[in-house]
Amino acid sequence: MAVSRREGRAGRDVLRTVGEASVLVLISLADRPRHGYALIHDIKEFAGVELGPGTLYGALDRLERLGLIESLPAEDRRHPYRITAPGAAALRVHLDSIERVSAAGRLRLQLGGV
Repeated sequence: MAVSRREGRAGRDVLRTVGEASVLVLISLADRPRHGYALIHDIKEFAGVELGPGTLYGALDRLERLGLIESLPAEDRRHPYRITAPGAAALRVHLDSIERVSAAGRLRLQLGGV
């Protein structure tokens, strides 16, 4: 089921259905624009996940179609992307949702807070 951009602005978690790679890309772009190789390296560093080129570019295409990222003019042969305001808002909503689910799980497992 497709989720509209409008629903994302209304506080719904539009990232719930886009997949982990797309969320990792948004997190990587949250602090500055990056091109493909820099995204792969950054995601490997902060998440320990190694995205293949097909997975990465599939996520970039999906996020761009949703208006959550935008491509910037090419620098040499590198093609950078940046997060958009709706992308940052969607990421905040998604991270809040993850935190609520994590807190419920930790409570039920009697693990306490982190």
